[in-house]
Amino acid sequence: MQYSYITPEAIDTFIHQALQEDVGDGDHTSLASIPKGVQGRAQLILKDSGILAGMDVAKRIFECVDPALQLTINMKDGDRFEPGQIALTVSGSVHSILTAERLVLNTMQRMSGIASYTNQLQSLIAHTKAKVLDTRKTTPNFRMLEKWAVKIGGGVNHRYGLFDMILLKDNHVDFAGGIKQALQHSKKYIQETGKDLRIEIETRNLKEVQEALEEGGAFRIMLDNMSPAQMKEAVLLINHKAETEASGGINENTIVAVAESGVDYISIGSLSHSYKSKDMSLKAF
Repeated sequence: MQYSYITPEAIDTFIHQALQEDVGDGDHTSLASIPKGVQGRAQLILKDSGILAGMDVAKRIFECVDPALQLTINMKDGDRFEPGQIALTVSGSVHSILTAERLVLNTMQRMSGIASYTNQLQSLIAHTKAKVLDTRKTTPNFRMLEKWAVKIGGGVNHRYGLFDMILLKDNHVDFAGGIKQALQHSKKYIQETGKDLRIEIETRNLKEVQEALEEGGAFRIMLDNMSPAQMKEAVLLINHKAETEASGGINENTIVAVAESGVDYISIGSLSHSYKSKDMSLKAF
């Protein structure tokens, strides 16, 4: 796998837990209505337009449900699609196809929605150096696939969780007693624990930006809920001493002005909490 958080073990764990949630002790509708051993085929029809994501996961779902199922793959993750295209066909045990159907659709619809929205936003700022970042505002137990979808859509992953970066947000700063204290405590923590962690700090105004620069230790300074004009001033003040990240309710209507302020990254929680799933269905034929 190309991203450290995506491993065969992690994918299989997700699939097995999701199937247990959905299937329980059996798909009794299929078992009751269709005789055992009936063979059939179905095709995954795309009924929307956007960026396709989740194909690799879908293939593994079918494999986990029934290794004997035969797949014909017509498209790959990252492909742009239009209504009416057939992403894949599957043939074999009808019971197995129906067991896998909803998990495949739920996964691909959501991942494709995130990838498409990410791609839309990144395309809007293609004339700048800024890159779209995701956040931890993800669905519990679905984070791996949501962040994967962001990458497929052309975005950049932020930290995966609380364990792989020190990100000093406003509450951390306030509870610590201020910007300098939060940075001092964090640098001491890294020194005492020997952990390989980078520090990012959120700032809310130019005074806090200056304090962060004076204390040092942060590889990235977040500019939270600032106007594009304030961000531009902050970027000039930071002057490449740290990476810059804009945040705070940024969407398709405001992202261009933010990107043109000169920031390196723009974090957008709506990538994974306010996307629109793409419509698709698995139909017998």
